[in-house]
Amino acid sequence: MRRSSALITSSRLWKSRLVFWAGALMTGVISAGFAVMADEAQGLFFAVTGGHGWNMWLPLVITPVGMVICALTADRYFPGSQGSGIPQAIAARHLRNDHERSYLLSMRLVLGKIVLTIVGLASGASIGREGPTVQVGASLMLLSARLGGMAHAKGLILAGSAAGIAAAFNTPLAGIVFAIEEMGRSYNARTNGVVLSAVIIAGVASLGLTGSYTYFGITREIAHFPSDWGLVVACGVAGGICGALFSKLTLLVVRWLRRVKLEKIGKVAAVAAAAGLLIAIVGIATGGMTFGTSYVQARGAVEGESLPWFFFIGKFVVTLASTVSGIPGGLFAPSLAVGAGLGSVIGALMGSSAGLAAVLGMSGYFAGVVQAPMTAFVIIVEMTGNHENVVPVMAAAMIGYGTSRLIAPEPLYHALSRIWAADIIRKIRSEQPVADQASPVATNPVPANPEPPKGV
Repeated sequence: MRRSSALITSSRLWKSRLVFWAGALMTGVISAGFAVMADEAQGLFFAVTGGHGWNMWLPLVITPVGMVICALTADRYFPGSQGSGIPQAIAARHLRNDHERSYLLSMRLVLGKIVLTIVGLASGASIGREGPTVQVGASLMLLSARLGGMAHAKGLILAGSAAGIAAAFNTPLAGIVFAIEEMGRSYNARTNGVVLSAVIIAGVASLGLTGSYTYFGITREIAHFPSDWGLVVACGVAGGICGALFSKLTLLVVRWLRRVKLEKIGKVAAVAAAAGLLIAIVGIATGGMTFGTSYVQARGAVEGESLPWFFFIGKFVVTLASTVSGIPGGLFAPSLAVGAGLGSVIGALMGSSAGLAAVLGMSGYFAGVVQAPMTAFVIIVEMTGNHENVVPVMAAAMIGYGTSRLIAPEPLYHALSRIWAADIIRKIRSEQPVADQASPVATNPVPANPEPPKGV
C-alpha cells in the first residue's frame, strides 16, 4: 500500500508522466501537420509541372536543383537528417549516452527533417514522410526523457518510433509491431506499456486533427483457395527478389560513394544532381507517374485499376536514386507503390484480379525490402481495410521475406544503422583529445567507416 501511495502522490513521477504524455501528444500533432504539408508540397509540384505544354519539361530543372539544395543543406546544417530516419533511430538505440544520440536525434534534426523532406517532395523526389516521422517521434520522446528525468532512453526511442508510424499512416497496430520487430528486433515486456501509451496518445492526437481513414482506401478483393494461391506465391517470390535487389543495390551504391575520393561539397552536389536528373527523365517518360510518393497510382491499383508495366520499373529506379541521393526522405510509401506496380504486372500476366494482385505485390515487395514480414502484412491490412485477406497477405509477406533473406542476408535498415553508428563513434573520437582516445566512447565496438554516409 505504501508503494502504491508513493506512485500516486510522487511529484517526480507525475512530472515524468506529464512530460512523456506531452511528448507523445506532440508526436501525433506534428505527424498530422507533417502529413498535410507533405501532401501540399506534392500538389504544388504537380500544379507547376502538370499539363502537356512547355511546363512538363520543368522537372529537368526543378528536380535536380531542388535535390541539390536539399542535399547541401542537410550536409551543412542538418547532418544526420539524410535518408529515411529509421536507420538513425535504430543506431541511436545502440549508442551509449545522450551525447552520442544527439548527433542522430535532436530538435534541430526534427526541424531539418521535416522542412527538407517537404522541399524534396516539392521537387518531385520519390520519397515518403513515414521514415522521417519515425526519426521525429524518436527525437521528441528522447527530449521528453531528458526534460522529465526519465531513464530507459532506449525504450522511449522505441515508443517514439512506434508513435511516428502509427500517426503517419493511421495504423496503430503496425506502429506497435514495427517497434517490436524492426526497431527492437526482440520483445521487451518492460517497454510494453511505454510503447502502447505513446501509440495511443499520438494516435488520438492524429485522429483529432485528420480523422479516421484508411491510407489506400478499402478493397474487398479476397484470395480464394486454391485458385488465387498461385498469385500469392508469385507475388511473394517476385517481391522478395526485387526487394532484395533494391536493398543490395542501395548498400552497394552507398558504400561505393563512401569510397569515392572527391571534395565533399562537390560530391554531395554531384550525387544529388545526377539523381535528380535521372528522376526527372524517368518521371517525364512515364507521364509524371513516378514523381513523389505515387500515392494516387498505388491507391488506384489497390482499388482495381491496372498499372502499366513500365510504372513498376520506373518507380523502382527513381526510388533507388532518391534513397542514395543524400536528401532526407523515407522508403515506406514509394516501396508500397513499387510493390503495387509489381503486383499489377503479375496480376495481368496471370489473369488475376488487379486489386488483389496489387495488395499481394505490396506485401511481398515491402517485406523483401525491409525484411520485417509482420510489419509488412499488418501495415498493409490496416492501410487497405481488408481483414478477410489476412492469411494470403501474411503468406505473401513471409514468402517475400524468406526469398529476400536468401539473396540479401543483411537487412537494409540495420545495415545502414551500423554505418550511422560507426560514423558517430568516429566523429566523437576525432573530437576527443589524444589523451582521451582510450575512453569508453572510443572503444565502442562498432565497425568504423572512412567517410560519413551520404545517401542513407
